[in-house]
Amino acid sequence: MEPPDARAGARRAPRLLVLVLLLAAQPGSKAEVRLSVPSLVEVMRGESVTLDCSPLGTHDYFMLEWFLVDRFEVRHLLASAELRGSELRDKVLNSRGRSPPYQLDSRGRLVLPEAQVGDEHDYVCVVKAGAAGTAEATARLNVYVKPEAPEVSPYKGTLTVMSDFAEEIATCTSRNGNPVPQIIWYRNGQPLTVPLEVNSEGYMTIRTVREASGLLTFSSSLYLRLHKPDGEASFHCAAHYYLPAGQHGRLDSPSFSLNLHYPTEHVLFWLGSQSTAEGWVREGDSVQLLCQGDGSPSPEYTFFRLQDKQEDVLKISLEGNLTLERVQRNQSGTYGCRVEDYDAPEDAELSKTLELRVAYLDSLELSTGEELSLPLGNSTTATCSARGLPTPTLYWTKDSAPVGEDPTLSLHSVTFDSAGTYTCEAYMPRIPLLSRTRSFRLLVQGTPELKAKETQPKVEGSWTEGDEVTLICYARGYPEPKLSWSQLGGSPTEPAPGGQGWVSSSLTLKVTSALSQDGVSCEASNPLGNTQHVFHFGTVAPQTSQAGVAVMAVAISVALLLLVVAVFYCMRRKGRPCCRRGEKRSPPPGDPKLSHSGSEQPEQTGLLKGSASGGAKRGSGGFGDEC
Repeated sequence: MEPPDARAGARRAPRLLVLVLLLAAQPGSKAEVRLSVPSLVEVMRGESVTLDCSPLGTHDYFMLEWFLVDRFEVRHLLASAELRGSELRDKVLNSRGRSPPYQLDSRGRLVLPEAQVGDEHDYVCVVKAGAAGTAEATARLNVYVKPEAPEVSPYKGTLTVMSDFAEEIATCTSRNGNPVPQIIWYRNGQPLTVPLEVNSEGYMTIRTVREASGLLTFSSSLYLRLHKPDGEASFHCAAHYYLPAGQHGRLDSPSFSLNLHYPTEHVLFWLGSQSTAEGWVREGDSVQLLCQGDGSPSPEYTFFRLQDKQEDVLKISLEGNLTLERVQRNQSGTYGCRVEDYDAPEDAELSKTLELRVAYLDSLELSTGEELSLPLGNSTTATCSARGLPTPTLYWTKDSAPVGEDPTLSLHSVTFDSAGTYTCEAYMPRIPLLSRTRSFRLLVQGTPELKAKETQPKVEGSWTEGDEVTLICYARGYPEPKLSWSQLGGSPTEPAPGGQGWVSSSLTLKVTSALSQDGVSCEASNPLGNTQHVFHFGTVAPQTSQAGVAVMAVAISVALLLLVVAVFYCMRRKGRPCCRRGEKRSPPPGDPKLSHSGSEQPEQTGLLKGSASGGAKRGSGGFGDEC
């Protein structure tokens, strides 16, 4: 079959045929008729096509005929006409059953409406120009039809790589096209180069069928000698078809894979559960053993355990997996998987083994128990014991802070700071998430330790009467101490913020001069003793600013009282001038003029009378002299 490029090259050849015929109308005379006819006309099915046959030059008369040449080279007249002057006359048409029928336009061109595949023929144009002679030319008409998408039919059975000959793997069919397309096979997207000649490695066969419609169906069957990688390969075919003007298109089939049989050559056996590189798994976990051979179809797998060089068969399956639920330490040992493939090569290693190591860690044991009491200043040791496989690593922490990396923890001259929770942790560096802990609490017995604090501290002697202060006492010891105050109002003893065995109590009060002598004391006590702290304030100054204000208020009150008395006195004098001490007034007219010594006695007498009788008129005259 021609490649697409060869046929396209042929179609690109010159298509305009100019025939020059030199014919003699009678001996000794010469005439010439030239025709302009395209040698090749290409059209898609359903399109209208016009075949041109135009005599060159000026002719007053000529006769035009169109013939169809069948496959037996027989000509059949389709149309004829005469040209006289500029008018085409006497048209005769023979459509030979074509629908729609042939047509002849005003210029003598043959028109084929709605081109069909059956129109693919040679068409001959004959021009008879009387004395000028006769000429003819042939035009080839090609009608193109795009084929349907190719259908691929893979071999439904099982193919094998053990065959010495090429086997049929699939057939590709392209239907209802024109002209015949080219079918190319692909493996993993790359074209396969296979000949048409039969051989042991690979070839293809082709077949072309013309349908009743005149369209062509083309099929290609592929034969290959298969190899193991072909079992994972993807195959498909493509129809490369032709179009007018040297164009072409491509239609691809769906891809498919082969059901290929090949023997096992290699076996893989591994732990599917979380494990270390050395094969350690944790006791109590579920362990999955996975086995996989590279044969197809999947072979049969036999799982076993080696004990005293004997195989203890655990499971036979096609899935290639074995699960050990909640594995225990006594299940450590050698496990194996064997592939049962009787087509495998003799040198193929079909059995594999691995070591399953079950890691375990028992509960820890402490020499101290869960609680240890120790007098202040004493020393002791605590021992942590762990049993596991592989050998665990131990370390100690106190309140989450590391304090030792040996199984034995030494505590020397313990203090209250030594009290707390000590934890022994055992872990295995190579086994993630496998660890255990055990803790004990150390209690240090002793007389309470006491600390004091003032919320607004001042230098001793700088306190003023009435200042408010909050006093806090902190204590620790074992048994837990109680806090008490020398003054009322202390808060209950409660754990202090920050912990570490401290308790606290607070007292809020106002400073007085009485406190400057004895101070305020707090006491921490437990059955082993007590400790006291005294808060001293020194000399407490009086409230000077407040005393000055009081004196000023009393002075102002006295001044106001005196002013009121003075005003009242002046009102009682009935207009007599007030506050003119030693001034003598002239007697009123008509009164007898008295001597100085004689005038005092009557005045005194009048004053006494006024005082005795309580008269308001004469009795008030005595305060005027005091003014």
